[in-house]
Amino acid sequence: MSIGKVLSIQSHVVHGYVGNRAAVFPMQLLGFEVDFINSVQFSNHTQYQCFKGQCLNADQLEELLEGLRQNDLLEYSHLLTGYVGNPTFLNKLADLIQELKTKNPNLIYLCDPVMGDNGKLYVSKDLVNIYADRILPLADIITPNIFELEVIYGKKIESNSDLFTAIEYCHSKGVQTVIISSSKPFEASKKDKLVLYASSKAEKDVIRIEFDQLTGTFYGTGDAFAAMFLSWLTKLNNLKSACEHTISAMLHILRRTNESRTRDDELLEIKLIQSKSDIEKPEIIVKGELMAKN
Repeated sequence: MSIGKVLSIQSHVVHGYVGNRAAVFPMQLLGFEVDFINSVQFSNHTQYQCFKGQCLNADQLEELLEGLRQNDLLEYSHLLTGYVGNPTFLNKLADLIQELKTKNPNLIYLCDPVMGDNGKLYVSKDLVNIYADRILPLADIITPNIFELEVIYGKKIESNSDLFTAIEYCHSKGVQTVIISSSKPFEASKKDKLVLYASSKAEKDVIRIEFDQLTGTFYGTGDAFAAMFLSWLTKLNNLKSACEHTISAMLHILRRTNESRTRDDELLEIKLIQSKSDIEKPEIIVKGELMAKN
């Protein structure tokens, strides 16, 4: 049975699994009807030796939306957005979010604010300002990495206390659910671990899930994570369980990917199709713990 109808707006590649190519398949498996708009169409992701393709501009986005609008097809229960590299496109996206929320006040919007990682922005400062001023107040769920949370918050995050304050800042802007999917632990002794933090504005505790960091470099993991998290939260209506299901599924996918790796620096696409059963019914291999925000 369908759990809803989602519009997914993010990048697309002909070969490989990033952006919509990593997000649409899991959402369909887990019960969503999925419409998708490709903000870019590239031959492959940008970490290959070269890539070719096109970027959708704001006028082209509006043309697609007008076709949907005139046929009364802009009816969605959920909206998912990922990487956007153009300020004009992002402003048009903000207009669309407002339109969809006017049509359906119960629409759930998950924003993956893809702006940078490892201390480095890979979008312009103009986009950061649009995210802060227009997108964040419209988002129900955000899934930043720790650096993106620092960008949103405007300060470095170096402790649990800093983290909880940054999360509360996001809640104060109207975001109901904040997920930091793969932060390094603040304890120096846990260099081989990663941590997910999840916070609901309505709850007093933050959910923390610690898991092993796998060797190798992976692409599209954030896109797949956001898609599966939105799906599991919709299916289960339980934040802790949705996080456990999503992280478990991701670990199964990445371990299967590593099984085909011949060297640590090999450029591999995630084994998404081969992990169909793990996406649909993941064996739960992580458990969340509760941490008081204060």
